[in-house]
Amino acid sequence: MTTPWKLICEQEDLIEGAGVAAMLNGEQVAIFYIPESDSKVFVLGNWDPVGKANVLSRGLIAHLQEQWVVASPLYKQHFALASGECLEENVQVPHWPAKLEGGHVFVAAH
Repeated sequence: MTTPWKLICEQEDLIEGAGVAAMLNGEQVAIFYIPESDSKVFVLGNWDPVGKANVLSRGLIAHLQEQWVVASPLYKQHFALASGECLEENVQVPHWPAKLEGGHVFVAAH
């Protein structure tokens, strides 16, 4: 079965080494653009389950424990960009496969 890809934004809409917020099927998501990573783009839910706010797109990006993470701007928990797992707490945020192709950013539609 092939993955149905949905265009979510253009590469020019992204900020290198940072996140931007977007809407995906009525839900706020955070799109992160990290050119030096293998994946280049990552998509997580924007809702911070610890801080209880849509803020993950404004978090700081880091390479921690051999993976790319975003630190929540509220209480500084680190969420793995590839899986949405929190490194410090027993919580997780949704994540979607994403790809950058020809200047377009696609996300796997659920």
